[in-house]
Amino acid sequence: MARLPVRRYDIGDSCVCWSLGTGIDVEVSGRVLRAYRAARDRLSGVPGIRDLVPSYHALAVHIDPMVADLDGLNDIIESLLAEEPPETAMDQAAEPRIFSVVYRGPDLHRVAASSKLTVRQVIDRHTAPVYTVAMIGFLPHFPYLIGLDPVLETPRLDSPRKSVPAGSVAIGGAQTGVYPSPSPGGWNLIGCTDPSGLIHLMPGDRVIFKEAR
Repeated sequence: MARLPVRRYDIGDSCVCWSLGTGIDVEVSGRVLRAYRAARDRLSGVPGIRDLVPSYHALAVHIDPMVADLDGLNDIIESLLAEEPPETAMDQAAEPRIFSVVYRGPDLHRVAASSKLTVRQVIDRHTAPVYTVAMIGFLPHFPYLIGLDPVLETPRLDSPRKSVPAGSVAIGGAQTGVYPSPSPGGWNLIGCTDPSGLIHLMPGDRVIFKEAR
């Protein structure tokens, strides 16, 4: 992967962010996740470092601005983002976490129509990939999963639902994920699963969806 320009910017006075661009890209997300894991180890116990949070294309570090060494932190993060690993950050030694899904969501037929597929083909394509947790957000424990088959990309609903049940498996644009708790939401609901396993997911973890029989 070609070296990407890194843009550094502040979010308030206690968070610094390093960005590799915009949008959703598997290789960029892999680079961010690899830097996140390495930085988490290297910065553990370092004074002034409060938390690290990856997104699809950026890594944010929450700091105590009165204590943190910003120049040293910048050198560490930029060097990690620039590294060319022999294998991408999407490759993990840990076994993927499996979520059993009942594919009877109210928007399953909408996704099939949008993708010009049968419902059976949608299910087969959704269960085929090994997904990677690119980031956690929106709600506590909500995993944004990268690796969705591009054919299944479906626009969000024009009018979001006021309440989406916990455990709903959904597609929103090029993303798929699982709602950990009841909440409003505009993604296409294609199935449901047990959301209790979401609490254990971390950025960089892998996920497999398996159709419940």
